Amino acid sequence: MNILENYPENAIEVYEHALKKNPKDGALASKIGKALVKTHNYVKAINYYEAALKTEQQNFLRYDLAELLMKMKQYERCERILHQALAHEPVNELPTLSDDCRYLVLLAKIQNKVDKNEDALLSLQKARDVQAKVLKRVQLEQPDAIPMQKQLAAEICAEIAKHYTSQRGYERAVKFYKEALVYCETDRKVMLELARLYLTLDEVDACQEQCSVILKNDQFNEEATLMMADIMFRKQDYEQAVFHFQQLLERKPGTKISKSLDFLICLCLVPRYTGEPNDALRHFNKARKDNDWGQNAVYNMIEIYLNPDNDTMGGEVFENLDGDIGNSTEKQESEQLAVRTAEKLLKEIKPQTAGGHIQLRILENYCLLATKQKGNVEKALNVFTEIANSEKDHMSALLAMATAYMMLKQTPRARNQLKRIAKMNWTIVDADEFEKSWLLLADIYIHSGKYDMAGDLLKRCLNHNKSCCKAYEYLGYIMEKEQAFRDAALNYELAWKFGNQTNPTIGYKLAFNYLKAKRHVDAIDVCHKVLAAHPNYPKMRKDILDKARAALRS
Repeated sequence: MNILENYPENAIEVYEHALKKNPKDGALASKIGKALVKTHNYVKAINYYEAALKTEQQNFLRYDLAELLMKMKQYERCERILHQALAHEPVNELPTLSDDCRYLVLLAKIQNKVDKNEDALLSLQKARDVQAKVLKRVQLEQPDAIPMQKQLAAEICAEIAKHYTSQRGYERAVKFYKEALVYCETDRKVMLELARLYLTLDEVDACQEQCSVILKNDQFNEEATLMMADIMFRKQDYEQAVFHFQQLLERKPGTKISKSLDFLICLCLVPRYTGEPNDALRHFNKARKDNDWGQNAVYNMIEIYLNPDNDTMGGEVFENLDGDIGNSTEKQESEQLAVRTAEKLLKEIKPQTAGGHIQLRILENYCLLATKQKGNVEKALNVFTEIANSEKDHMSALLAMATAYMMLKQTPRARNQLKRIAKMNWTIVDADEFEKSWLLLADIYIHSGKYDMAGDLLKRCLNHNKSCCKAYEYLGYIMEKEQAFRDAALNYELAWKFGNQTNPTIGYKLAFNYLKAKRHVDAIDVCHKVLAAHPNYPKMRKDILDKARAALRS
């Protein structure tokens, strides 16, 4: 092989000369083909392989030819060659079974490239069945080959699992990753994929167990450590979450993790959901040019510009209750500027996947929703409907449709989409969309006086996110409507706490319910905090502060 590696042109002559003396030498025929590929004589290599195959003495060269055709993106021709290779009566000989398995795996790759996803899955499942037969035969005929054949079986199962993951068939994906680990129990890549999948399904304990096994054998594994930090963050064990991040940074101070620390700080320590949109934007902006986190940072920035206060878009309950700060013209100008900024940022997004392109279309049309102009909302709704019709159970599209319907005052249609989402199984991938859809459906129920149904949805939000400000705010509103002012105050307290005491509207509601519950000192304290940041907040002084002070004097 040294001749081939260093002097491929000379090697071709040597091999061709040797092949004339021994035309049935398959290894030589294969070397000639590979030498031609190495010298970039692709067309000559294809012609050579095809001529060799016509002699019917070098059938195994089909694989080399198919691989070359795939490299040259001649997918249709490649698929035809592989189907020809597989068109034979059922066999039980080990060499033929091994070849068939290789053909099927390569065929699945080709079918994936031309978006024949279902055919690709079928080819992989056939390859899995064939490889099971291979494993039975090698135990008797080639025991030395068992580890290599087990590795191939594991790879096939992992590919099937990836297919199901891309189709959101997460439970089936778990099954095949587990099967892969039966064949190769120390395959770290598969273990990480399985852990990631458990995290997607919010099976936190199973994910933690998988990560622990990885870290036991590889204590410096970056991805497992990051997942452990994520798990601790979800369990609201913030000290342990930060500990895992610090561990990683101390071990690898020059890694992408430290370079993207602003993004991680933003996600873990200064979340955009705690009422600090400007801080979050500053951190995301620093991470914007990062190779690994840049696109995610831009997505988050756009979402903040379109909804800085993290309101329930399309919701009606708080629509006329929230007091505007400053004059409405100033607020409208600020909102228009934010939409224009979001539109500029959209140009920075370069999706690499079909899912990424869909997400970009949805965000582009959320910009139209944010203008609040009927014509724009209707245009956006048409796009959301088109996506929802072509992509089954696409969470973002369904939620966007419901939001648009609410903005067009078509509540029954919005409710139908949201009820459809409410029946779907929760996954971490769509966690934000689930929360937003449950909150919007709860808003609809509250608006029509169905407090019990709204309460169930709000509890569902809090089961998955114990710091969901909006859920506590809605619960506070329900209690206030029922004149249970003490209970209302407890919920507004939590909304105020998890919103980092920055939202003046929640501060007002909390102070009002403290006043009603005769907690006058607490009401005065909250008034001071709100007025320190927003001195002209409507009605705060007259409705609450003055009354609380008067109550204390009497």
